[in-house]
Amino acid sequence: MNRSSFERIFYPFLGLFLVLSFWQLVCIAWKMPSAVLPTPIDVAMAIQKHWVTLLVEGWITLKATLYGFALALILGIPLAVGVALFPRINLMFYPILIALQSVPKVALAPILLVWLGIGIESKLAIAWLVAFFPIIVDTSAGLQSTPRELLELARSLRSSRWQTFTMVQFPAALPFIVTGAKVAVTLAVIGAVIGEFVGASEGLGFLLLSATSQINTALAFASLFALSIMGMLAYLLVVFVEKLLAPWLPPEIPHH
Repeated sequence: MNRSSFERIFYPFLGLFLVLSFWQLVCIAWKMPSAVLPTPIDVAMAIQKHWVTLLVEGWITLKATLYGFALALILGIPLAVGVALFPRINLMFYPILIALQSVPKVALAPILLVWLGIGIESKLAIAWLVAFFPIIVDTSAGLQSTPRELLELARSLRSSRWQTFTMVQFPAALPFIVTGAKVAVTLAVIGAVIGEFVGASEGLGFLLLSATSQINTALAFASLFALSIMGMLAYLLVVFVEKLLAPWLPPEIPHH
């Protein structure tokens, strides 16, 4: 294992250890009641006790997250292509997209609940709404920032508009699309949880609300921990797909 690989593994664990140690010391020094702020040990015990429940409810939230994210990709990328390449489509739809993005998704959640019920459909819809905008913005930005030299080369070779798009513009925009997808998949987790907060009978968001209503703060923190792990796994899934579809893209470079 080289030094760079070692640092990528060591420093995240060191940071986590320092944060947990500080958290434990604060709870001990200020004699925090567990109902207000449980210690990391209390949270670990809650995870051990309720791990089956966390897995079951986490799977429900993960399904809504991934379905909403997939729908955002399926609908967002074609719309971004239209916005970036066709000025009239840009004029028609981009102001509407900005207006929709400006509306807090928590305000839309009760309406979607009335329309779609308390099943997975309403959570999927909110996850889609939250993840939709970053994909459109990054994809359209990537398509519009294609190097002029490449476009001129395609024209000189008498490439058709479709050939220019598929062989020049879209590959050049892939780093932007991947960046948007990484942002969108983590936001999709937030959208799914918002849906579970507003109206649900299952999922990690529902479990979190149930735990806080029963003043079981350790279980509430365990639910938050499960949500953070789920967000990281969803992010790593996007990174894995990126390596499969675009292995030529440079890896993320850590800042020193």
